[in-house]
Amino acid sequence: MTSIFDLHLDKNAANFVPLSPVSFVERTAEVFGDLPAVIHGARRYTWAQTRERSARLAAALQAHGVARGSTVSVMLHNTPEMVEAHYAVPALNAVLNTLNTRLDAALLAWQMHHCEATVLITDSEFSSVTHEALRILEREHGRELLVIDVCDSQYQGPGHRVGAFEYEALLAAHQPLPVLAGPQDEWDAIAVSYTSGTTGDPKGVVTHHRGAYLNAVCNAATWTMPQFPVYLWTLPMFHCNGWCFPWTLAMQAGTHVCLRRVDAPHILGAIAAHRVDHYCAAPIVHSLLIAAPPEMRAEIRHQVRGMVAGAAPPASMIEGMAQIGFDITHVYGLTEVYGPASVAAKRTQWSNESLSEQTRLNARQGVRYPLQEGMTVMRADEMKEVAADGQTMGEIMFRGNIVMKGYLKNPKSTAAAFAGGWFHTGDLAVLDADRYVKIKDRSKDIIISGGENISSLEVEDALYRHPGVLTCAVVARPDPKWGETPVAYVEVKDDARVTADELVAHCKGLLAGYKVPRDIRFESIPKTSTGKIQKFELRKRAEKAIAS
Repeated sequence: MTSIFDLHLDKNAANFVPLSPVSFVERTAEVFGDLPAVIHGARRYTWAQTRERSARLAAALQAHGVARGSTVSVMLHNTPEMVEAHYAVPALNAVLNTLNTRLDAALLAWQMHHCEATVLITDSEFSSVTHEALRILEREHGRELLVIDVCDSQYQGPGHRVGAFEYEALLAAHQPLPVLAGPQDEWDAIAVSYTSGTTGDPKGVVTHHRGAYLNAVCNAATWTMPQFPVYLWTLPMFHCNGWCFPWTLAMQAGTHVCLRRVDAPHILGAIAAHRVDHYCAAPIVHSLLIAAPPEMRAEIRHQVRGMVAGAAPPASMIEGMAQIGFDITHVYGLTEVYGPASVAAKRTQWSNESLSEQTRLNARQGVRYPLQEGMTVMRADEMKEVAADGQTMGEIMFRGNIVMKGYLKNPKSTAAAFAGGWFHTGDLAVLDADRYVKIKDRSKDIIISGGENISSLEVEDALYRHPGVLTCAVVARPDPKWGETPVAYVEVKDDARVTADELVAHCKGLLAGYKVPRDIRFESIPKTSTGKIQKFELRKRAEKAIAS
């Protein structure tokens, strides 16, 4: 029914603008244009310069036909060009496809064909694999792309030109667009990101401008990130568009400290040299910093805040970061919710608890981001919330504006993911009395042994409490008597000597007998480029071991 508040009160250009994170770049360049935006080796750009470079890239892409609905693929490290792509491509209302730099040529070709890319921007370090991917793309799909080469001065290894244009020359040949405009409709796609392959089934996750804008705001609000942060790019920007932090940094007029190589010496060196105060990483990267010699941290005398996500962090990692003085915020999410969409929001009274209790509280996946409309744990078969008793298990589900549009060209998977009006994550969890969520496992990673459920995460957490364990993963192994039994794959620290019997005895002191892995294998553990362990590969390995 029409009311008086519907009459002569329409949306217009003065009172309604579609939400897009591109607007953050324009504002910061206007207000804080003289402040530092990007540090990369000897290269330094202010926000005014970064905005101009992004506008030149947008002009160049536009001149070559990139427009609404076009897809621009990028194969780049965390360099200034990757930052600029996150500003230029959405400004044209085109779709950004950030490629995983560790993929092989066949999968790169498949993804670029699937998202119908028309342009590829690629670092010369990847010239061999991108050249082969382009050959496959042309041979098998009849598709040719406009290719732009980035020749980064920070890279001194082998490589060659692949495309018709060199990035810096292309920018110099075009005048910057007067405005980084963004979309007419905030529901328009901003990016297509392919799932990392921990299940072996990558899907194209399509996200929109509204969600990217809101999640960028949430990142700052959740982390109480002040204006002008100095942020180190330890997280690959190709992963969920860097969890939306390219746009968060634009909103907060922060400084992007770029990093081509992610290891403890380079991370800690950059933190000390540039007084980095914020960074994000998967648990494995934080563990590298804990294991680093103390002298590497000797020059770091300021407060450093880290955000951890990408996999459920072991309690030993959270405790270890506290011991070296880094403040850690634990967030949780998936590609389908723009990266992190929930946080183990810290309460003031937690500081009065013991370190072990603080670790337990902070290890939870927590509560929804402030601009995410819903997050809970449900029984998927009934779509009813589980009891908030910390015991009853269900599936984590989200709903709201920080949820993807859907899977590209995959209506069946999209419908399944949104069944019942919620996004189904596939992660099994409990809901504590304070309504904080705690993951127990992925649904496919629960081990059922003799009719009893074993959480692989619980067993892994026990293993991580051994001082010699660097990385571990536990999966199910078929067993003729019990149906399944846990098998543990372990990587030990460089200076440690650990035996299987020692780890079994260690686990017996922490776990019920039926949960203790009797088969412990000291082998390298396959991981994605974002640090996620590929358990599906380990399950294959375990099955082959039995067959042989």
